[in-house]
Formats: sequence, C-alpha cells, structure tokens
Amino acid sequence: MNPHIGSTNQRNLDSLQRTIVRCTKCPRLVRWREKVAREKVARFRNCDYWGKPVPGLGDPRARLLIVGLAPAAHGGNRTGRMFTGDRSGDWLFRTLHKFGFANKAESASRNDGLQLKDCYITASLRCAPPQNKPLLQELQNCRPYLFQELQLLGNVCVVVALGRLAFDVTFNAYKESGMTSLRQKPQFAHEVEVKLNEYVTLIGSYHPSQQNTFTGKLSETMFDAIFLKATKMLASQEKPANR
Repeated sequence: MNPHIGSTNQRNLDSLQRTIVRCTKCPRLVRWREKVAREKVARFRNCDYWGKPVPGLGDPRARLLIVGLAPAAHGGNRTGRMFTGDRSGDWLFRTLHKFGFANKAESASRNDGLQLKDCYITASLRCAPPQNKPLLQELQNCRPYLFQELQLLGNVCVVVALGRLAFDVTFNAYKESGMTSLRQKPQFAHEVEVKLNEYVTLIGSYHPSQQNTFTGKLSETMFDAIFLKATKMLASQEKPANR
C-alpha cells in the first residue's frame, strides 16, 4: 500500500470535514441542533455543546466503513464526534476495540485519544434531527458529503450500515454514484450481505440504539457477529490500494 495515499486522503478528508462543519443547508436542523446545544439537559448542563454538523472520523486508508443514522442530540451533537458520548457509541466502540479496529473500548469526548485502525465512521445525516427522524430533503442535502467520502476512501472493502435507513442511504449512494451495477434496492435485515461491486460488500446490522439493545432486539452476540463477519471478509480480500 502506497504510504502517500493515506496522507493525501487525510488532507482531502480534513478539507471535506471542515466543509461539513460549516454546513447550513437545512434550516430545521440548524435550529434544532443549536437549540439543544443552548438549552442542554440537566446531566450535561456544565458541558460546552458542539452544536454543529458532525464530521466523519477514522483511518483514511480504512477497508471497513461504518455508516450510522445521525448524531444523537446529547451525544455527537454535544461532543462533536460520531457515536461519542452516548449509549450507541458504548456498544460500537466496545465492539470495534474487541475486533482490533479501535485502540480504546470507550469514547467520551473528541479529545480522549481514540484512534481507529482500518476503519472509518460516517453517517447518513450530519446533524441531530428532532426525534431522530430526518426529512427526505435533509437526507438529500447531506448525500453529496457521503458521495465524496466514498470517493476518497478508496480502500473500502466492507461497509456496515447500522439500521435500515443507513442501509438504504448507503445502497443509494453507491447506485447514484455509479459504484454498483445493482438496480433493485436489497431488502434490509440483520446480517444481510449485498455484493455492491467487485470489491465492496454491504452488511446490514440493527442499530445499537437503546430502543434495540434494551428490548433485546439486538444482543452483544448479534452485534459481534456483524464484525466477525466483516473481519473474515477483510482477511480474505486482496485489493489494489486506492482503486
């Protein structure tokens, strides 16, 4: 793997992330994220909220891409980093650490020293939406950012989509950018596999939200199975760097 690819991609990703953070395309989301950051909740009343769009994070040479839904109002919208400071992130980072994709099993702030290896995390929407329900137009406004990430993350072999919406958004992004020849949207299910092209496989997973983990719809064993599957796929694949 060419060592210069990672540094070039990192600069391009840094530039994209700065663009994302300045985004004001969706007035409803701007109002909501700033209202939450201003009013806070009692348990975080002494915290300085991020209150802006949340960029992706991770290894620019990553072969594993994780796509979530959106920042949590008092998680990513507070900390400024995807899945950081909320219960979903507790599940995700614990699992990533278990399978060697993260140097830590937890993440509480964007300055906590977390590092991802061979893994990049992004989302379908970069701002926290009211009631976790984004509008179609808001998803469409955010779509170009995902397109750019897919182009820059040229080593990706496996995409894990957390939840039905992220699964659909990811498939549509590959389809609309001409990166898959599939025309019919696949049916979402936990552990479903879709071969998007010669190099990339999409895996569906239930989202590690409290709604799923507290009710038992998603267990730790089920979540581990997703990343065991991804790890085995990566181990079996050889791919040209930055294709």
